[in-house]
Amino acid sequence: MSKHLIDFIGISKSYDSNLVLDDLNLYIRENEFLTLLGPSGCGKTTTLRLLGGFESPDKGQILFDGQDITALAANERKLNTVFQKYSLFPHMSIAENIAFGLKISKKSKAYIQDKIKYALKLVNLEGFENRSVDSLSGGQQQRIAIARAIVNEPKVLLLDEPLGALDLKLRQNMQYELIRLKEELGITFVYVTHDQEEALTMSDTIVVMNQGYIQQIGTPENIYNEPENAFVADFIGHSNIIDGTMIKDELVEILGARWACVDKGFGNNKPVDVVIRPEDVELVDPSEGTLQGEVTSLIFKGVHYELDVMAGGYEWLVHTTRFVPVGTKVGIKVIPFNIQIMHKPESSDEKAVEIDA
Repeated sequence: MSKHLIDFIGISKSYDSNLVLDDLNLYIRENEFLTLLGPSGCGKTTTLRLLGGFESPDKGQILFDGQDITALAANERKLNTVFQKYSLFPHMSIAENIAFGLKISKKSKAYIQDKIKYALKLVNLEGFENRSVDSLSGGQQQRIAIARAIVNEPKVLLLDEPLGALDLKLRQNMQYELIRLKEELGITFVYVTHDQEEALTMSDTIVVMNQGYIQQIGTPENIYNEPENAFVADFIGHSNIIDGTMIKDELVEILGARWACVDKGFGNNKPVDVVIRPEDVELVDPSEGTLQGEVTSLIFKGVHYELDVMAGGYEWLVHTTRFVPVGTKVGIKVIPFNIQIMHKPESSDEKAVEIDA
């Protein structure tokens, strides 16, 4: 396991009387692609700006390779930031944009020329040295912004929603380009997004945040398949989240029916949240289902159909490759492994969960 490169220790940050981060503790490993994911206002961009040196915490420390960098200015840190707004200089050529930081560092002309060629090759824009910024598409401008950052050889590249201004197809292409770049450069990427699919596609580790607190840390597979609370389950993809009662180990009651599951340790007759992903709901003959219901809507999504099924007084979201017409009587069936059980929050004010990062 690679060592910690960055440590956030007890970080708190407020703007006026608005608490944005509350006692944040997080570490980031060398060569990791870590994504801070959450809705607007959750604290993810503030976390990135604190790491980049654009903001200062009210409390806590930020360590970089074991050294306290909390008070260091942005230009004294071994990292570079790529923003959603590319911040390229329109009066400069592409080569001059890329070379900007190197010239400030007083690098030699030969060194700068070599770095420009190297960076343009990495971002698949060889031969663009003399082009103007205005002649580039949005995706090409984003690549140049990344090239300008990587020529400075940062140990960490910070990316603040860098693909948000691109159209869907270009955004998907750039996701794969960023994965390739990370592998070729062998540096740490810290990425901010509110796009769940983007996070699942690119990340080694996802940090899900809400209201200034970390809700869960894990691999994309872990975050999607084993959400630790209802917020994560609802925010990452689509979920059926249903009030239930844990009758005993491996048996839960929802919607008046008892379902076998694999979870243990919740106690007997305890209220729980039950999470079932729409692709894990099996539609069977009514006689074979744990619940019986009827298809109330049908939408074709390309790779699957999205159905609403009213069963047990609850409108189930179902994803299936089968065409099941509206009005069809069906049974609902879910295998035990695909039923996720989680504790209900003790109060509506409970925002954070225990994190083993």
